[in-house]
Amino acid sequence: METYDKGILLESGTNELEVVEFGVGQNKFGINVIKVKEILNPVPVTKVPHAHQSVEGIIEIRGEVVPVVDVAHALGFPPSDQPELDKFILAEFNKTKIVFHVHTVTQIHRISWENIEKPGKMYQGLETQITGVIKRETEMLLMLDFEKMVADINPDSSINVDQMKTLGVRERSQKRILIAEDSAMLRAMLEETLGEAGYENIRSFEDGKEAIDHLLGLVEEGKAVEEEYQLIITDIEMPRMDGHHFTKQVKEDPNMQQIPVIIFSSLITDDLRHKGEIVGANDQISKPEIVELVKKIDQLIL
Repeated sequence: METYDKGILLESGTNELEVVEFGVGQNKFGINVIKVKEILNPVPVTKVPHAHQSVEGIIEIRGEVVPVVDVAHALGFPPSDQPELDKFILAEFNKTKIVFHVHTVTQIHRISWENIEKPGKMYQGLETQITGVIKRETEMLLMLDFEKMVADINPDSSINVDQMKTLGVRERSQKRILIAEDSAMLRAMLEETLGEAGYENIRSFEDGKEAIDHLLGLVEEGKAVEEEYQLIITDIEMPRMDGHHFTKQVKEDPNMQQIPVIIFSSLITDDLRHKGEIVGANDQISKPEIVELVKKIDQLIL
């Protein structure tokens, strides 16, 4: 069993992250170290009737029952050649613990989000499963969209437009919202769900760099940014510029610092909350708590 010293948690707005490199077949992937609780050697898994095909079953870890996802199966890859050498990655995000069964875990890399490129359409049909590509000297690491993987297996774990029914009849709002979110699936879900909540004037960007360039462009054009957008919602994990660095850029610019920023991320934990506070976020809400997000928007978007 290995655990990781997450010193990077103490820093804010540096636009850096640490990535645990793991392998599935011949492919190298990465997962943000902040999501990783520990690395385990495989243990026997208890099968669960009628489970999703990519769910091997469940295991118990210190009194908690945790599902095990076969990453190779979820990606359409063959099983391990040497299963006795496989590894279990215990991860936590969206306030949920889950084990990802992979074939190898090798090392940790500290990199800048600037060096993570948006995926093209050439990654063996995996483009919908990948949020970023890390190009190294001799290899490429693909950043998997773990939220999408889990949502595909258990749709109830993701944002659901039906949750809006708990808020009752909503009036239409003319207020404009900017969203920075790298997952195409979550961008679409957010737009649909916020539209259902009455917020129809939404403009979405794929990462913080794209969003801040757009806002700075408005400043250069002489436009009052606070009249263009009344609220910003940002994810944390995004290629090129993460949500903490993006928020810091917004809050340090006198032309836009008065716009409320909500960080909406699967990584809102006690360990990370201080990072959002330091960069000036007005609030931080964990995915998939969409009803809480809408309530906070209602408060901030007066």
